Amino acid sequence: QVQLVESGGGLVQAGGSLRLSCAASGRTFSYVAMGWFRQAPGKEPELVAAISRGSAYTYYTDSMKGRSLISRDSAKNTVYLQMNSLKAEDTAVYSCAASETTLFGNVARSKTEYQYWGRGTQVTVSS
Repeated sequence: QVQLVESGGGLVQAGGSLRLSCAASGRTFSYVAMGWFRQAPGKEPELVAAISRGSAYTYYTDSMKGRSLISRDSAKNTVYLQMNSLKAEDTAVYSCAASETTLFGNVARSKTEYQYWGRGTQVTVSS
């Protein structure tokens, strides 16, 4: 079992930045691949970024490439999502997820690969 708790969401003006955090507990953090999803009202969940167990590999959705950075700190059992140059269309509930079945060195790109989910944190970007 893995418990995930997100923080760092909020209201920000367009062009601003936010850093989301996801604290994990209950399973050795290094054994799980991590991802950040977002879901806007009326839309399907979208994978924003993902990071492999060893941090060597990352994935970003096209709309977030160059504007975001996913990282993980094993000492703190925490994964981060730094988002810059935020746009109104980035408004969504952001949730972190953990996969204990993704092989070392791989990123999990499908939501079906993730077994554990946080409750999410709201990000609102005002234009």
